[in-house]
Amino acid sequence: MVAAVAFLALASSGCQGLEAQFIGTRVPDDCSGEWSVCSTTVGCFLGDRSYVEGRFPGQNKVAVQLFEPSEVTVSFYLSETAGTGEETVINFFEQSCSSRVRIPVTGRSFVGEQEQKGFVSRKAELSGIGDHLIDVESDARTKYLLKIDVLPLRLRDL
Repeated sequence: MVAAVAFLALASSGCQGLEAQFIGTRVPDDCSGEWSVCSTTVGCFLGDRSYVEGRFPGQNKVAVQLFEPSEVTVSFYLSETAGTGEETVINFFEQSCSSRVRIPVTGRSFVGEQEQKGFVSRKAELSGIGDHLIDVESDARTKYLLKIDVLPLRLRDL
């Protein structure tokens, strides 16, 4: 009995540990602003100091500001998953939405990657300078934390 209680305590602290590792030193952003990006309104700009919480199914639109061509990575930490859904789509838009990189992920891959790696991530290269829309839509049934990392292309290949 004592071993079972100890195992449960260790397992639950491990889950909190994965979430804490995912967040790092970032702070939550409630995305309650109103910023015009690509002829739509987003609630926040994300960067290396913030993250947002949300729930799928649904859609979330955030923005990232680039100062040079960069590799932009969108990462999710999933919790309370009740269904994989059919598909999650991440759209990375260039400045002024002149073009986009559309990355679809099957529901099984989306949830399976979380189970294997502890998070889900996809990336795209964006070359424009300025504000970029990131649009995520999923029919999975899960809570998520979303963060964005930006790596300038000039530093990526060093």
